[in-house]
Amino acid sequence: MRTLCSSTLIGEFFVIGFAGLVAMKDDSLSMGTVWTVSGIAMLLCLLLCGLVTRPGGIALGWALQLGLIASGFVVPIMFFLGAMFAALWWASVHFGRKIDEAKARFAAQGDPAQADAA
Repeated sequence: MRTLCSSTLIGEFFVIGFAGLVAMKDDSLSMGTVWTVSGIAMLLCLLLCGLVTRPGGIALGWALQLGLIASGFVVPIMFFLGAMFAALWWASVHFGRKIDEAKARFAAQGDPAQADAA
C-alpha cells in the first residue's frame, strides 16, 4: 500500500506546485498567501509518504484530497484534478491493501521468493 499511496502523493506534490503557479496570476491573492498554502500542502504530501502506514495516515490523506478539491475555488481546474487524485487515492488504498494481503498470504505459505515478487 505504501508504494501506491506514496506515488499518488508525489504526483499531487507536483500538481499542487503547478496550481500555485496558476494561482499567482490571480491579482486578489498575494504571492505569500499562495506559496504559504501551496507549500504547506506540498510539505504535507511529502510527510504523508512516510506516515501512510501509520494510524491516521490514510485519514490525513483523505483530508488532503478534500483540500485539493476545495482548491478548485481558487483554481477551477483543481475541481477536476482534485477529483481525479481522490479517485487515485481510493485506488491506491484499496488495491494497496489487497497487495499487502497477498504478500502476507505468500509469506504464510512459507515461500519468501513469492512474497517478494508480489
